[in-house]
Amino acid sequence: MTVQEIKYKLSQAGNAELPALLELYRNDSRAGVKKILEAFEKKQKALEAEYARLEAMTSYEKENRAFGVICGIDEAGRGPLAGPVAAAAVILPEDCRILYVNDSKKLSEKKREELYDEIMDQAVSVGVGIVGPGRIDEINILQATYEAMREAVSKLSAVPDVCLNDAVTIPGLPGTIRQVPIIKGDAKSLSIAAASIVAKVTRDRMMREYDRLYPEYGFAGHKGYGSADHIAAIRKHGISPIHRRTFLKNLL
Repeated sequence: MTVQEIKYKLSQAGNAELPALLELYRNDSRAGVKKILEAFEKKQKALEAEYARLEAMTSYEKENRAFGVICGIDEAGRGPLAGPVAAAAVILPEDCRILYVNDSKKLSEKKREELYDEIMDQAVSVGVGIVGPGRIDEINILQATYEAMREAVSKLSAVPDVCLNDAVTIPGLPGTIRQVPIIKGDAKSLSIAAASIVAKVTRDRMMREYDRLYPEYGFAGHKGYGSADHIAAIRKHGISPIHRRTFLKNLL
């Protein structure tokens, strides 16, 4: 086979087939083949490391599997000056391993969008809760976050037996649900990481829609967070209907 034919064959191989093909061509003395093998072996090692990372992120799921159905819960949008807070609850299949799922803050916007589609396709159930700026001003951001989380759980197709939460215990959930708060859980639990992606993508999409309604604030870019451009726009145009007034007291 030519070097290019070997390269094509390796590129078409699935994750399960690749190790055997790498071994098959290992004794080929051609410099071009050796260079290709080095590149694919590097790719294989990176893939193995990713599977190991994902397996480590299922430790909390494994510890709590005996209690029944597990969901991960996380939120997006506690800190912005404008827009809602969003929460997601995600139930994944027991054997689910979606490559590159991680804390949403560690992913690019493009990667989050791609993973969102995979999560929605593979999840057993997904629930999303949204609490708007008016309600945030009324009850404060912490209570609004809890409200969004309870709404997300209520929208699941099955009542979970265990909720893996990112650092919080959610008041008002049924007492029959076991809650496991995990510090930095979106980087330690696959279920919470999946929920963080769903919550973040959901909220970002809403902020892009708000940008069409109020283009002078640049919501599509900063998503409501307190960037210099956003603060300058508030000082120039005043506050919009989606700004959190209680977050702007000092600024105003």
